[in-house]
Formats: sequence, C-alpha cells, structure tokens
Amino acid sequence: MPDAPNTPAAKPGSRLRKLGLVLPKPPTPLGPYVEVNQVGSLLFLSGTLPIVDGKLAFTGRLGENLSTEQGREAARLAALNALALVQEHLGDLDRVKKLVKLTVLMVTTAQFLEQVTVSDGASNVFVPLFGPELGHVRVVVGVQSLPVGAPVLVETIFEVG
Repeated sequence: MPDAPNTPAAKPGSRLRKLGLVLPKPPTPLGPYVEVNQVGSLLFLSGTLPIVDGKLAFTGRLGENLSTEQGREAARLAALNALALVQEHLGDLDRVKKLVKLTVLMVTTAQFLEQVTVSDGASNVFVPLFGPELGHVRVVVGVQSLPVGAPVLVETIFEVG
C-alpha cells in the first residue's frame, strides 16, 4: 500500500530518493521566456524536452525512426527535467502537493497510434512521487514538429504549498 498523503514518507523528495531517481541539472530556456511561473499555489512550467547533459537524448519521429520505447524514455527524461526545474524554483521538492495537469506532445507519423503508451513514460515518473490517489489529468497530442528537433515535449502544472 502506498504511503498515505501528507505523511513525511509521502513527500515527493523522500519518494524520489527511495526510488533512486537523481534529478538532472535543470534545463535553460531556449529563448526570452522563463521556465517556471508561479501564480498563487500553482506552478506552471514551460515545455521540457528530453535533454541530457545539455543535449537532446533523442531526435526524430515516432513511428518513423523512433520506437515507442524510445518515445517513452524521451517522455521520462522530459519529466525528470520538469522536476529539476521545480526543485530549482522551490528549493525543496517536498513543497509540491501534486501534479495537477500533464500535457505530452510528440512528433509522430500519421499512422502512429501509441501516443498514450509514450506519455506513460512521463506519468510513470510522477505517479510514484505524488501517489496514484492524487492523480493528474493528462492531454496527449501527436504533432508535426517540436522545437530543436525534439520528439517529445512535456508541459506540467503543479500545486504547491
């Protein structure tokens, strides 16, 4: 049974360490905008990409030269980058109450129909941290292209305390 919400063990930072996940260095903006914007108790993040050590981990199109599993990994990496931005902005991941909304955009062929499976790569990062009982809404979209040739972009909205 998962830890009950609002208990010390249920804190996202504690769960992150328990899962053995290490957050990457937070990404920097690709243009004249900020990566994180807080309005009241909501934290809005710009789209995060599957960047590792300052470079895209994957490029291409799902269903053409990228597999569903590569897409899932790209979504997982983008989700970890989102958490790194939250950590940098708040100073403490434990201040996050929940993930409110997750949007996953991915570059696909017209025939590719596994967008939901690819986006699970991001959801599977967040659910163990915030608990399935808190849930998050999700939008999954296939698109023609994304910035800098990225195959996946993750957009998130968090509630913070």
